[in-house]
Amino acid sequence: MDARSPDLTPDALSSAGWRSDAPTTKSLAEVNATIAVPLAGRWWRRLLAFVGPGYLVSVGYMDPGNWATDLAGGSKFGYTLLSVILLSNLMAILLQSLAARLGIVTDRDLAQACRATYSPAVNFMLWLACEAAIIACDLAEVIGTAIALKLLFGIPLIGGALIAALDAFLLLILMNRGFRFLEAFVISLLVVIAVCFAIQITAAAPPIAAVLRGFVPSTEIFTNHEMLYIAIGIIGATVMPHNLYLHSSIVQTRAYQRTDEGRREAIKWATTDSTVALMLALFINAAILVVAAATFHKSGHSDVAEIGQAFELLSPLLGLGIASTLFAVALLASGLNSTVTATLAGQIVMEGFLDLRLPSWARRLLTRGIAIVPVIIVTAIYGERGTADLLVFSQVILSMQLPFAVIPLVRFVSDRRKMGQFVIPASVAAIAWIVAAVIVVLNLKLLFDTIFG
Repeated sequence: MDARSPDLTPDALSSAGWRSDAPTTKSLAEVNATIAVPLAGRWWRRLLAFVGPGYLVSVGYMDPGNWATDLAGGSKFGYTLLSVILLSNLMAILLQSLAARLGIVTDRDLAQACRATYSPAVNFMLWLACEAAIIACDLAEVIGTAIALKLLFGIPLIGGALIAALDAFLLLILMNRGFRFLEAFVISLLVVIAVCFAIQITAAAPPIAAVLRGFVPSTEIFTNHEMLYIAIGIIGATVMPHNLYLHSSIVQTRAYQRTDEGRREAIKWATTDSTVALMLALFINAAILVVAAATFHKSGHSDVAEIGQAFELLSPLLGLGIASTLFAVALLASGLNSTVTATLAGQIVMEGFLDLRLPSWARRLLTRGIAIVPVIIVTAIYGERGTADLLVFSQVILSMQLPFAVIPLVRFVSDRRKMGQFVIPASVAAIAWIVAAVIVVLNLKLLFDTIFG
């Protein structure tokens, strides 16, 4: 059967491991296969055609939730948790490559693949779990954006949270200009974030030997409950469940040939794109923790876990007047970028699991409203301290949802009926299952320690 024209009859779907009543709607149909891919010419032209989705995905690996967990980890435990950031990033590179492979080979995103495999009851539960993760992520974005607006312009947190709701229409404006314009916007803000932290880490001048030792795992991470809590928060902030749904969809925006050879090429370039982009995310996450360790932990400010507190202390401790401003600008850019990816992920998840299509503005206002309410309540009762705790807690909630996305993904790409010749090798499947098991075990330990510890 030619991969360009798949057989969608009930018998063919069943033999391929899909439910016979599986919907065949294209993922993000309005932009599916809209970006041209050159069929000939130099290799770098084909690579450039695929550059973009990986950077949209990488946004989720450096959103405001990461800032809270990285600041807390660096100020309290120095460079020790760099190993967790590295491990999380390696997990992310593997899992995102599998998500891209699933989307390219099956012409389905992860949510659609779940709907075409599991019963309606299971799909509904998976949808609820994924929506909880997206709401937790959205919560972090609202808090991060509100804090950045307060630091830069003196806007109260509650007012900043309400202003953050207005970015519900940002994606609509960008998408109307074309998906490439959306990708360019995101990459531009990523460059801003990277430059800001490159300047700060240069000013902090951390000891190279201590930084390198931090990338070596320590047993203390497992024995110290407080350190484990932050470590799992880092994993939740780094390996984000909704990004797996997002990546499996947006790789399909490329108009690669829907043939075996075309899919093979697409997998290669899409994996290259996401790997390079996630290395940028590794640098930024590590930079946040390193700056916190070199600035706060070193000076005895081991209790710095709030973004606002970090903003106030950075310039005096680093002796660089612009350091705090760069920190806030990077935070604002991170919040704006995260808005885009959460919006797309929410649309993909709702359409994939429920086959329910709402206008983008309605979907965005709904999720933003759900996220803004707890921020306003917590801010009104506890102030900025409460929002800092809420940021870290939101990342732990994200980590709790990971198994519900990772396990189906690994199962699908390991299934020869679904993937055909593109099924992942047994060795890669084994590593992927080990990653899934590590995530589950860490989450269970955190739950046990939280309840009985």
